[in-house]
Amino acid sequence: MHRFFLVLIVALFFGITSVNAQNYSTHQVKKGETIEEIAKRYYVTPFDIYGLNPDAKKGLKPNTILIIPISKAKKPKVTEVKELQGFKKHKTKRKETLYSISQKYGVAIEDIKKYNTSLYANNLRKGQKLQIPVFKIRKVEEEVEANKTYIVQPKEGKWRIAYKFGITITELEALNPNMGEVLQEGQQIYVPNIDNEEEKEVDEKYSYYKVLPKEGFYRLKIKLDLEKEELEQLNPGLAESGLKAGMILKIPFSESKGITAENIESTNLVSLINNYETKHIALMLPFRLNRVEFDSISETKRSIEKDPYLDASLDFYSGVLMALDSLKKLGISIKLDVYDTKYQPTAVSRILADNDFENVNAVIGPLTTKNFDIVAGELRKYNVPVVSPIGTKIKLHDNVFQTRPSDDLLKEKVINYVKHDSIPKNIVILADSKNMPIANELKREFNAATIVYSRKNKEGKDEYFVTKEDIEAALKPGMNVVFLETQNESFISGATSILAALNLKEDPEKPELEKSEIILTTTKFNGAFEGDEVNNTHLSKLHFTFATSSKSYSGDDKNAFVKSYKKAYNITPGRRAVKGFDLTMDVVLRMASSEDLFMSVNSASLTSYVENKFAYKKKLFGGYYNDAVYLVRYNDLKIVELAQ
Repeated sequence: MHRFFLVLIVALFFGITSVNAQNYSTHQVKKGETIEEIAKRYYVTPFDIYGLNPDAKKGLKPNTILIIPISKAKKPKVTEVKELQGFKKHKTKRKETLYSISQKYGVAIEDIKKYNTSLYANNLRKGQKLQIPVFKIRKVEEEVEANKTYIVQPKEGKWRIAYKFGITITELEALNPNMGEVLQEGQQIYVPNIDNEEEKEVDEKYSYYKVLPKEGFYRLKIKLDLEKEELEQLNPGLAESGLKAGMILKIPFSESKGITAENIESTNLVSLINNYETKHIALMLPFRLNRVEFDSISETKRSIEKDPYLDASLDFYSGVLMALDSLKKLGISIKLDVYDTKYQPTAVSRILADNDFENVNAVIGPLTTKNFDIVAGELRKYNVPVVSPIGTKIKLHDNVFQTRPSDDLLKEKVINYVKHDSIPKNIVILADSKNMPIANELKREFNAATIVYSRKNKEGKDEYFVTKEDIEAALKPGMNVVFLETQNESFISGATSILAALNLKEDPEKPELEKSEIILTTTKFNGAFEGDEVNNTHLSKLHFTFATSSKSYSGDDKNAFVKSYKKAYNITPGRRAVKGFDLTMDVVLRMASSEDLFMSVNSASLTSYVENKFAYKKKLFGGYYNDAVYLVRYNDLKIVELAQ
């Protein structure tokens, strides 16, 4: 019976490896051999061997068979060295030639001539006595290291280098245990010593995806909508190597599924200023001043309070003015044209017709999608960059800069964060009917998750509440991550109240059981989470975690912008004022440190200011979108940024 199983295992082994025989070899471990010696012999890393032979981590036993991947590293050149051992005597016969003698003794004609110098001037004669050299052939291998030193180039992060040299991020980190979280331009690191033609270049027409632990082709099919064959076609060598955690895959261009800017180091553009020419900026906002009553201060205040567009425009504009003051102190001159779009497409068209925009360096706004598309479409012929402060559903013309990250990017950020957390956890999804699609998407991402929907009335409409029993039935002892997917303030208030009460609560009937620890999150943070009904103490107790396009600034006076804003306006800046400041600073500093706004995308991978950061990527046949996203958490009644 044992012999039968042995034969079966051997048959299966050779059946599997024979398919990819050109990509793997085997090695029988000898007594005293180490994994480092074996890796060096085959020009691979110990990590490569452990990946195919996980049991080898426990130690090597003599006669164990290891599967060894065929290395792409440079192989040593083998040269033959001839060492003269002596001579044989040979008397030439009739019709013999130097060629036939060289064949008989296995030596080169030139070597025979070398030790019989008369043959250089005279032909071979019958009866001539020759001394034939006898050589000992020794093969000498040129010393070639499995790894080589590499200089980190501008914009290069770990994933780009891992992809370039055909390894996973984990393998790159194993080669460089002290490389740090963020790579610096000019930093020296170790990479596999492969030939230049084997190196792969990152093609900006594609996106790139980092394979997660335990992720197979079926999971990638659901997530990326790509068949195994399509992935193998895009990634030569994948069919032989198979999927590995941390592997970088080339995929069709996608705004939401590729690697984002989370690991890029922020660039300080102030230190790179080299262009002091006057920058001509146009600002388009829906002030709607034609609706404002200017008869008295009280009437003017009332007009501002009644008109949300005027209120938002004035806030944003105040931040822009603060940015202009800061830029002036840096020696940058700016010409600013301010236009009132009146929230009317006809007014926008009139502004474009009555003014010369051909020599404008950049346009910020309009705020609304329809008006923004009109401006971007018209100024496309002049190649004038048009920057959208808030829109996410705008047409991404090739002259458009979308500064607000898309909802898909925010969602992916949260999902990937939960997946990357190595602590075992139970996933619970609380949702209303409106958010059923995202609840089902989360269920596909986390197969074992439990969905708890809002209770409904007799007519089948949402009542926007769940009971304590509904939630308790879904929770488990240990870590629980709860996704709350709704835009209803009452639903959030009730659910967070129940969750906070259940968090780390001991069951009096079963005190021996582990308590349930609850972390609250959502894929789409919205205004309902900041509503008056929602208790921030509950959110803090649940360590409410979410992705956002902007983080909250520190309210202390150490923040130079906040201090200056308070001095100028006697109030603390709101979110729109901060966005006006951050966006204007970024647009102008990019142009002052590069040829223009378009070229700055290559020289400034990531920039960050008071609350906002910007890392632009170009759509294949379109404009630029910001993929820099913050991950934040409620902690002790404060919102703090999480390290990633």
